[in-house]
Parts: sequence; C-alpha cells; structure tokens
Amino acid sequence: MHEIVTLQLGQRANYAATHFWNLQESYFTYNEEDQSLVDHDVHFRPGVGADGAETFTPRTVIYDLKGAFGTLRKYNALYELTEDANLGQGLWDGKEIIQRQPAILQSDYQKSLDEGLPAPSLSSETVRYWSDYNRLFYHPRSIVQLNDYELNSNIMPFEDWTIGEELFNDLDKEHDLLDRDVRPFAEECDQLRAIQLFTSSDDAWGGFTAKYIDRLRDEYGKKAIWVWAIEGGSKVPRQAQLKRDMNKARSIYNISPQASLYTPIIDPPSRIPSNIHLDARSQWHTSALISSAMESVTLPTRLRPFHDFEASLAGDDGTHKIYELQSTVIPENDEHSPSGTRQSIDETEASEGGKPKAQAEFEIDFSYDGQGSGTSHIFNQLQVWRGVEIPDSEGAPSGRDLGLVRKERFYNTTAMFQRFHAPLSFPILDSYPSGMFSGAKEKKINILAALTASSRTADKIKLMERVAGRIISVDEREMVVNGLGEIREQYETGWMSDSDFDDE
Repeated sequence: MHEIVTLQLGQRANYAATHFWNLQESYFTYNEEDQSLVDHDVHFRPGVGADGAETFTPRTVIYDLKGAFGTLRKYNALYELTEDANLGQGLWDGKEIIQRQPAILQSDYQKSLDEGLPAPSLSSETVRYWSDYNRLFYHPRSIVQLNDYELNSNIMPFEDWTIGEELFNDLDKEHDLLDRDVRPFAEECDQLRAIQLFTSSDDAWGGFTAKYIDRLRDEYGKKAIWVWAIEGGSKVPRQAQLKRDMNKARSIYNISPQASLYTPIIDPPSRIPSNIHLDARSQWHTSALISSAMESVTLPTRLRPFHDFEASLAGDDGTHKIYELQSTVIPENDEHSPSGTRQSIDETEASEGGKPKAQAEFEIDFSYDGQGSGTSHIFNQLQVWRGVEIPDSEGAPSGRDLGLVRKERFYNTTAMFQRFHAPLSFPILDSYPSGMFSGAKEKKINILAALTASSRTADKIKLMERVAGRIISVDEREMVVNGLGEIREQYETGWMSDSDFDDE
C-alpha cells in the first residue's frame, strides 16, 4: 500500500481541501459487485468509533485560526456526541463571569446531511465557512485550532511571513507538532508514499509552512513532499500587494528547494474562459475551480493499480520541482466519448514521429497569467486525461523501452512527457457550484489537467528577485536574492545576455 498523509494549513487551503475530500468521498461504492477505480486506502484510514463501530476517515491534519472552523466540531457523531461544556472552577474560588461568543448556526446543507435528507442547493451567500459544504467526518486528531490568532482580525492580522515562522516555533517548542499531529497518522501507514500540503504562500501561512517542511524533511528525508501553494489573485492596494509579493518570494526561496513538487496556484486565475461561470468574490467558487484541476492531475496517485507518479515528476534529472498547474474542460462529442468500462489506466510515453507531445496552451492557467506560454521552453510535462478515450493515433503505446525514450528526449533537449488516462469523469457534486461549467452532462465533465515545468518559472522568479531587492530588509536581502537567483538558473535555457542580470 502507498499511503499519502495530508496537511491543510489555513483558510484558503481548507476551502480547496474540503472540495478535494468531498470528491474522494464520492468515489466510494457500496455495492460489493462494483469495485471503485480509486484505492481509498491511499487517503483514508480505518479506525474505531466511540460505539465500537468501524470508521473510515481522511489521513489529514487541519490547521486553522480561531473562528475559522464554523460549525465543524472536533468531536463528531463518530467519536463523541457531545463535548464537555463544563469549564471547571479552576484555582479561582471567587465569583466567575463566563462570557461566550454567539453560537454559529448550522447551515441548512449540514442539517440536511445530518438528517439524511436531500441537500438544498448551495450559493455564494449561504456558504460562510469551508465547513458549510463539508460532507465528511474527521478524526478528532485531525482538527487543530490555533488560538493565538483570530480569523480576519484587524488587531492582529495573520499576514506577515515572519509571524507564521514565530507561531510555528512557539507551538513546536510547546507541543512538538510532528510528534503530536503527524506521527500518529504516518505510523498507521504500511508504506508512506508522500506528504501533501495545502497552504497559502503570500501570507503568514507561508512562514508557518516553511518551518513545518523543515521539520518534515528532517524526519522524513526520503519521502515525497507535495506543496500546493495558493496565492491571492484579486486586486488589493499597492502596499498590501508588495507584502504579498515579498511573502511569495520568501516562500519560493524557503519551500521549493525542500519540496518534491511546488505548485503556485493563483486564486482566482487571471483568465477564465467564457464557458466557465465563476464568482471571483467567493472562495467557495474559486477553490472549486482549483480543485477540478488539482484533484484531476493527482488522480493517478490513488487509482488501481499503483503508478509511479513521482518518477514522472522527476523528469530527466529531478532538478525541476516548481510546476505550473493548467487545465482544459473537454466538451462531449462523438470522437472523444467517456469510457466507463476500462478498469485500468493507460500510460503512454511520447516518442518521435507524430506521437503526442507536451502542450503549451490550456484554457486555464492557475500558476501564471498565461502570457508567453507559447514561446517558453518546456522541460517536463505530466498530463492526465480523465473521462475521455484517447484516440489510437495519439495514445497507442509505442512498444519501445520507456527508459530509452526518455534518454533520447534528454539528449535531443526535447520535453520529457508522460500521459495518463483515467476513465473516471470529474463529478459535479451537490457541494459544488452547480452552474460553473457550461454543457456539463449527467453531473459530470471531462478534463485534461497538466503539471508543467517550463522556462516561464525563470521569468517569474526574476520579477521576484527585483521585488525582494527593493523591499526585503537588509539583513536577509542578499540571502533571499541570491537564493532566488540559484533557483532561477535551473529554469533558464541557453545563454543569457549580461543585461538580464542587471537587476540590482
């Protein structure tokens, strides 16, 4: 078995991760004759509830600030029906005055789930917290509220990168977060495959994540670490944007060298095609769009049989770790019809002479603004086609040795390329914005999702170097700028003119 443990760090991360877990729950089959294409043991753990019944809950740890969990309780119906509300007398023997915050009312959607009734339609107005559209029960160890800071506080905003570092150091000194939160899930695994992190990179969670990954890499040195780094794409005042840019530069410098996969994700993307209807002001909407691509591109990691997803990401030499997330919604037609009968994934490697190759243009570019993609050099690309049958002319196995093909591509300086096919279409759940995708049939859509390592990353990091050189404090400026320069060089091709380095 090849399990994956997930960490969710912060509000934006939890919005996207909740969509992810709802999708995993939808793949369960309850008919013994129908075996799901998804191996649920990868992301879920067996356990025993308070009444002795068997449970199956996600292998995840959810961190968020005070007031961010909405109506989600640490102890739920699987483990304890009620929490002990008696605070106790303590050492004070005088008169007590207990002040309580107003209780958050449960959403109609959650009430319907608890009562086993058909769920009402959700909207941007009815979704107040990410827990409002959550469909799963979590183990009590999965819920970790950080009481030092409060969600959306104006007095102590959780925005500065260094604040996240300090918070992690304080908590880790007091509790040893790996021992308390991660190790119990990791030790339940037969063969831990990877640690997956949802986080934001342009606020204090970036600093929190950087320190967390330092500890993870020390403890699990050879395990894959995948980071989905979400950053705000909406317009903000200039001073706030400079702070965001500085935080992103620090996150790239500190996190990407330690990660096996680092994917920056703009929330929301700057360009949305006309066939997608998005409410850019709603995190529920924007995170749903992100999850359609992120969950699709990682689908091979949890399908039967096992597939070596990490080897595809490593490419020719394993030096490119920063990937762009892209996707295209594929319309239904006669030539590419959903395949519901195939019970395995077809995995093909592109070869020369008319065979498939890396693709530069996609409908949605989640990592960058989409400009310059046609002229960039692609080092490595991993594609996942879900719900569509790949034509034989494009997808037929070449019959050649996979290692030999990769070596030829390396010596010819052509892009490394790997393609997976999954017959499982992307389901439109009742927890998902119903009208987002035009032309969705039978509550399903077909998606092409990709992870791409290209020279566009060098252009973006060059901009970060300029920002860091202007606004980061003197004591760390040289270290960050030089570190970003070393990362940038891995994504440059050919010789660069001297003028390209005159940034200071």
